[in-house]
Amino acid sequence: MNDYKLYKGAWVYLGKPHEETCLTSQQIKELLKRGGGGMVRNCYDYDCSDDTAFWYVIKDSFGGMDELSSKVRNMVRRAEKMLDIRRIGKDCLLEQGYRVYCLACENYRVKSTIVGEDAFRERILAHADDQYEYWACFDKEQGNLVAYSINAVDSDWVNYETFKSDPKYLRGGYYPFYGLLYEMNRYYLEDRRMLYVYDGTRSITQHSNIQSFLIDKFRFRKAYCRLQIGYVWWMKLVVYMLYPFRRLISNNSVRAVLNQEAMRRNDM
Repeated sequence: MNDYKLYKGAWVYLGKPHEETCLTSQQIKELLKRGGGGMVRNCYDYDCSDDTAFWYVIKDSFGGMDELSSKVRNMVRRAEKMLDIRRIGKDCLLEQGYRVYCLACENYRVKSTIVGEDAFRERILAHADDQYEYWACFDKEQGNLVAYSINAVDSDWVNYETFKSDPKYLRGGYYPFYGLLYEMNRYYLEDRRMLYVYDGTRSITQHSNIQSFLIDKFRFRKAYCRLQIGYVWWMKLVVYMLYPFRRLISNNSVRAVLNQEAMRRNDM
């Protein structure tokens, strides 16, 4: 129970994904009584054999260049020719990351709130040094930061928590994400022998195509799991009332909650 933390109004599990178990109704009630959250999200039966509507996007093996298509191999090689790809320290991200963060957010299909530089720095500074690692791409000619990844790291798994790139480098033959992903996959899966790397659960906001990109280009796969959601009474009432009209609702936050409910029902 101590591995559940409040995140954007919901109690979510922040321990090892493959160790989360099915909560009892009493445990869900206890979490909701802590206050501050309107729901509990419980993902269990990790990597089950059934094709459920909810999953983690994971990669648990590394096959080098041989596992990639010829087109993707060429893009990785191009990225490694044009960019310096390496692990960086927290200080480097604090100095250069905010500019890339803003440019990336401005380019999203679904607009997101851009936090101020002070808030951005506070988030990075709050990361425990033994729980987070940072990777980045730099333009070899100009030396400026092009893209970065923030990774939450445990003893045997890694969560690729955040990807950001200057949009202009997504064009022009730089392919920063191709180089970044190849090098990180190699490092964590081959060099450090992690059980898996992953990019979180199925997206409920659908603001990015990163997960389909990982599956199509880098041989990530869906580790299906079962989804249980517990609501405070008033939120349960609202969700059940709005659910039949979910496709008509334009508010992104409300739609995300209803999308998650549809996934719980295996209806999406």
